[in-house]
Amino acid sequence: MKPLYLPRFLRVLLLVSMFTIAGCGSADEADPPSRESPAEGSAEAPTAPVPDAAPDIAAGEVHVLVLGNSIAAGLGLSPEESFPALLQDRAEARGWPVQVTNAGVSGDTSAGGLSRIDWLLDDRVDILIIELGGNDGLRGLDPSVTQQNLGQIIETARDKQPGIQIILGSMQIPPNMGQAYTARFRGVYQQVAAAYDVPRVPIVPDDLASVSDYIQDDGIHPTAEGQELIASNVWETLGPMLEAAVEERTAAVAE
Repeated sequence: MKPLYLPRFLRVLLLVSMFTIAGCGSADEADPPSRESPAEGSAEAPTAPVPDAAPDIAAGEVHVLVLGNSIAAGLGLSPEESFPALLQDRAEARGWPVQVTNAGVSGDTSAGGLSRIDWLLDDRVDILIIELGGNDGLRGLDPSVTQQNLGQIIETARDKQPGIQIILGSMQIPPNMGQAYTARFRGVYQQVAAAYDVPRVPIVPDDLASVSDYIQDDGIHPTAEGQELIASNVWETLGPMLEAAVEERTAAVAE
């Protein structure tokens, strides 16, 4: 069957919705995703497995944790095509001792991420990438709640892992939520980044919206090529951070 052609402006709108629509189920904000994986076949079932425990991190390794939703989980793709796996590939290509843990869960909200972050930090984490909040926007939740949850994730990480570095991935929502709400939602990431002094990275580059090869047939989720573009965008901030962390950990282990 020949794919349905969508005008460019509609593809852009769908792309902007990408971070919020994917995997969003009927769960209420007061009952966020827990450590247990959603039932197989449910609307929120992740394509990447939810880690049951913190991984074993070697003394000389730099550990990167990606806390996210269906984009990090690589919905519709194989696990090795997700952007966290591609970040791992980039580190390995440089010969860096780095372990990237993909904690992406389809349908996850900022509240869900907050409910998971404590046990995900049971082992050492050197760099935390937060890719959450889009599903909050789709549900029309109060942006101040999203802002509070993201802030608490950062506070929890810093309390449990002193010295942890954090990258905040900023999300977008479709304009049909209204200009006022959209502006408030966009401001959440700016305010959190400023309040906690963390780098803010727009996860989706502008190029992703204009190239159909970067979007799956559902018009929403990134293809393998789209995930490559996301990984490249994140790497611009993560790469230099990782390089410095690798040098620091290598020196510490050598002492």
